[in-house]
Amino acid sequence: MKRALDIAVVVLALVVLAVPMLVVALLVKRTSAGPVLYWSDRVGRHNRIFRMPKFRSMRTDAPVVATHLLTDPHAWLTPIGPFLRKSSLDELPQLWSILRGDMSLVGPRPALYNQHDLITLRTQVGVHRLTPGLTGWAQVNGRDELPLEAKVALDHWYLQHQSLALDLRILWRTARKVLRADGVAH
Repeated sequence: MKRALDIAVVVLALVVLAVPMLVVALLVKRTSAGPVLYWSDRVGRHNRIFRMPKFRSMRTDAPVVATHLLTDPHAWLTPIGPFLRKSSLDELPQLWSILRGDMSLVGPRPALYNQHDLITLRTQVGVHRLTPGLTGWAQVNGRDELPLEAKVALDHWYLQHQSLALDLRILWRTARKVLRADGVAH
């Protein structure tokens, strides 16, 4: 049921968002050198590595680490990077990862391949068994502002309580948070 919902919502979203995605792609290309998409190696279900696309919001020479680990993340952003991140438009290409089955609409956010501390903590509590999501329980309860242990605790809570009703609640809360740009690190 969850996979069917993922596919149905993504197909509808791609139809509705095709033009805005094209506009974002053109803006990325016109405002900075390099490719439109940034493909990052992420940790998926059962700690399997997959390639996840995002609209590129950082310069091509930015270090490959979580944004919160950069001394001055603003120095690495492209001219439209802050807008893409604040609006969460940089996340739209992940709809492709959902269609492929590497991600779901709802689940723990996929860790970067080099976030060993996060991967270890998630594996210890069984969260690695979940398909990562475009949004998740941790995102609607703090997003980028949460310390690592709190994110893992929220991901673990989701593992124990997952249901279609909870997923729909998370999607609703995500839409509200994105519209208000709550808890976004830029």
